[in-house]
Amino acid sequence: MKYDCLVIDDEKMLADSTAQYFNLFGVKTAVVYSASGCRDFFKQDTAGLILLDINLGSSSGFELCKELRVKTDIPILFISARTSDDDKIAALGIGGDDYIQKPYSLSVLLAKVKVVLKRYGGSTGNGYSDGRLSISFDSMQVLVEGKPVKLTQLEFKLLSYLVKNENKVVSKQELFENVWEDKFTGDGTLNVHIRRIREAIEREPGNPGYIITIWGGGYKFCGEKQ
Repeated sequence: MKYDCLVIDDEKMLADSTAQYFNLFGVKTAVVYSASGCRDFFKQDTAGLILLDINLGSSSGFELCKELRVKTDIPILFISARTSDDDKIAALGIGGDDYIQKPYSLSVLLAKVKVVLKRYGGSTGNGYSDGRLSISFDSMQVLVEGKPVKLTQLEFKLLSYLVKNENKVVSKQELFENVWEDKFTGDGTLNVHIRRIREAIEREPGNPGYIITIWGGGYKFCGEKQ
C-alpha cells in the first residue's frame, strides 16, 4: 500500500496521535515504533515522506537514515527533543531534509509535511517520485528503489509522456503522434516498448501497477496499485 507519510518514533502515544491527526486531514499516514518496524513496512508498502525520530530505543535514527539512503531518496524529516546544533548538522549531513524540534505543533507539522509532499511527491514539472520510483525529466534518469535502470531514449520519452499525463488515459494514436511524431507507427512497436518499460520499473511486469492498459483506450500512468 502507498502512504503519504510514515512516522517512525518509539514514543507510541505521540506517534499515534500524529498519525491520527494527519489522517484526519487527508494525509494518509502509517506509524511504526522501531527500525525493524520500518524495515518490515518497506517490504510491502511505500511512503512519500518519513518523519524519523533520532532516538529509537536501542536503535539510532541516524543509522536508520543512512540505511534508507542507500535504497531510496524519500524525503526524511528528523524529529527530536534534542536541541544540540551538532545533532541538527548531523541529521542534515547524512541525508535528512529538515530537523523538527519536539514538542511540535501538529498543525504546523502538518503544514510542513504537505509542503514537502507537494514538492517531492507525484508528478511535477521536473520529475516524479513516490519513494520507490523516481524519474528526473531533466537528467533523463530513472531510479527504482534507489538503483538506476536502463531505458532507451525513446522508452524514456514514452514513460515521461505517460507520467506527465498521470491518471489520464492516453490513446495509442496520441502516443504515436507525440512520442514517435509519426501517426503511422504500429501497435506492435508500441507494445514492445511498453513491455520493456514495465520490465524495468514494475514490481510484477505481468501485473503492472504503474502503467495500466485501458482496453480499447490506450494506457494510463496511475502509480502503484493500492
